[in-house]
Amino acid sequence: MTLRREFFSADLLIIGGGTAGCYAAITAARRSPERSVLVVEKANVKRSGCLAAGVNALNAYIAEGRTPQDYVDFVRRDAEIIRDDLVLTMAERFNECAADLERMGLVILKGADGAYATRGRWNLKINGENIKPILADELRRYSNITVLNHVNVTDYLISQGRVCGAVGFSVREETAYRFAARSVICATGGAAGLYRPNNPGFSRHKMWYPPFNAGAGYAMGIRAGAEMTGFEMRFVALRCKDTIAPTGTIALGVGAKQVNACGEVYETRYGVTTSGRAYGTTRETREGRGPCYLQTEGIAPEQDADLYKAYLNMAPAQTLRWVESGKPPSAANVELACTEPYIVGGHTGSGYWVDAGRRATLPGLYAAGDVSGAAPMKFVTGALAEGKIAAETALSDMERFPQADAALSDTERLSQADAASAETVLSGEIADYERRLRPGRGEGGAFRLEETMQGVMDAYAGGIGTDYRYDAESLRTARRRIEALEREAADLRASDMRDLLRVYELRDRLTVCKTLLAHMEARRETRWPGFGVRTDFPGKDASFAVHVNSRLMDGEIRIIRRPLENEETRLSGSRSPSPPPLGEGGAECRV
Repeated sequence: MTLRREFFSADLLIIGGGTAGCYAAITAARRSPERSVLVVEKANVKRSGCLAAGVNALNAYIAEGRTPQDYVDFVRRDAEIIRDDLVLTMAERFNECAADLERMGLVILKGADGAYATRGRWNLKINGENIKPILADELRRYSNITVLNHVNVTDYLISQGRVCGAVGFSVREETAYRFAARSVICATGGAAGLYRPNNPGFSRHKMWYPPFNAGAGYAMGIRAGAEMTGFEMRFVALRCKDTIAPTGTIALGVGAKQVNACGEVYETRYGVTTSGRAYGTTRETREGRGPCYLQTEGIAPEQDADLYKAYLNMAPAQTLRWVESGKPPSAANVELACTEPYIVGGHTGSGYWVDAGRRATLPGLYAAGDVSGAAPMKFVTGALAEGKIAAETALSDMERFPQADAALSDTERLSQADAASAETVLSGEIADYERRLRPGRGEGGAFRLEETMQGVMDAYAGGIGTDYRYDAESLRTARRRIEALEREAADLRASDMRDLLRVYELRDRLTVCKTLLAHMEARRETRWPGFGVRTDFPGKDASFAVHVNSRLMDGEIRIIRRPLENEETRLSGSRSPSPPPLGEGGAECRV
């Protein structure tokens, strides 16, 4: 199949039209109306990314009496390995981002006194089913923003060490694209689908994180040689069983405690950090005191109504489950389950290694949202804040470094030297697209290899099937098998553009898996037991109070250990104790 070629140029290219990408574009358009902004999205910006189905709270807000530094301290206690400067710079912008959303039309609930209605220490209640359409509508207000939907970006264009664009293909039409830009912001989101999910078969996409986030932004950076951080800090979400609906709405909204099948409140035994809540649920079940629940029996009827409405705003399957069963939350506790692991910088620390301006280590490249690392617990307002910071930095750099001009028109896309280099990359990528778009032995094999990949990661790299446990030998086994799958995937063929998308999503997931395994092997301790237990190193080790980073160099993933800046004593000291031995978590019971 011969693909049609199309060329676009812009001052600022934004890859990914989710929360961070949309707000980066809005920020750039407002600040510099003379600059052209191009947003390229694999789906459609109106319903894409983590907010596609809506959300019922803004989980990061600085309420009266608190400060951004308080939020940094909160994140540090929960996640430990963080960059204080990154968390602080986004926390300083939480409130202005929330106010801007309200101006755009988002309904933020208020109390009788007119103040925002809070939920817990850092949350605001909202009616957020339409939050993504609101952002998409705002994009359309600016004439200098162009949105290109249904295009999958596969690789950066790099010339003389600088990112100067990207290449990709339409998921609907037989078209390949080249994008030239002065600066590029990656805002593609994290990676789901690396591990065997809770719900297999036809329900495999009923998961916590968007199932179509294949880690493309991570993979492009890895292949281009960007420094990455924190992949071993995987995220395992504690969710309502089967529906995989969020649990924080219940825990914070009605004060429900985590209880085991014996009726014991167990959350205090393991700590109330994000990792501790997940770890406690896994341990209680493993030791025979499951199933585990959120204790909602006996809550007031008006609280039932509040929960029904809250979940309709983001996870309607949970409300439907209550209605269909005839048992509201007040009549039956809500069963808990932990998900498969995800790689996501919005909740944990995985992503690009960036500076405070969200510059990646590749010149011309910036990262925002779930792809930006070392700043956990971003949530919605953090993604907005990072999109804003990245856009402001990119625009400022354009003014400071005019020699970075890479694209202003189709006839002046690049300097001659850059154009020759970029055309070589482009021709190679399009040739690979066309090579795969031929009938062949590998046609339609992406799903089969994806399931094999998920099985390998589940069994050998700490998935649900092993209760998130792994060791050095299992990681080495996983690495060998993932590398074998990469070789097999190189021969995959595609029958059409949608099938080609699946092939490239598999390629990206395999790239992320290799980096993840290298990080997991490098961190020889168990720092976040809810996200994974390294059975050969079951306790914390103070020598690993560092950022575990990596770069792909000469075909090999090389590990870089970076200190926690300005926090020399924060996590120092002797080895911390291991988690309690199995059998010591709580009282025995039979159910």
